Amino acid sequence: MNPVLSIPLLIALAAGVFSANSVAQERIYRCGNEYTNTVPDAKAKGCKLVAGGNVTVVQGTRPNGSQPKPAAVAVATQSGSAGQRIDAADQKSRDSDARRILEEELKRSLARQDELRREYNNGEPEKQGIESRNYQKYLDRVAELKAALARNESDIAGIRRELGRLGAAAAK
Repeated sequence: MNPVLSIPLLIALAAGVFSANSVAQERIYRCGNEYTNTVPDAKAKGCKLVAGGNVTVVQGTRPNGSQPKPAAVAVATQSGSAGQRIDAADQKSRDSDARRILEEELKRSLARQDELRREYNNGEPEKQGIESRNYQKYLDRVAELKAALARNESDIAGIRRELGRLGAAAAK
């Protein structure tokens, strides 16, 4: 191939690409938070022409509350497993398993609470290693222990609430 002929060919191709790109760009109008490229809509809404640069608009998602449910999804939800009944024996078995798991978790949490209380020692835990020379590290550890105690107490209260709900459900 002759190098002299290839340069004009490259220039012609480049010009074609750039001219096609500039033809593809239309005028974009901004109407508040919406964009349009249709002139009649833009004039009717009193939109302003966006000057300079390319505009890329990505359609966002709608919140769940404002989005209508598709018919196929609605039918699947109505006839799905949510409407099926569970056998009483199966439900009783599930409830007893849940109660057993919660009781085990409560035992572990109570044991952890006792361990934390011993270590916390009414706000005066024993100093460890460098804490005798660095009082701030000691204070930080005391604060962490206090937070861990509070967090564990909250966990215990939550487990007891769940056990109470299971007891109330069993009474029904």
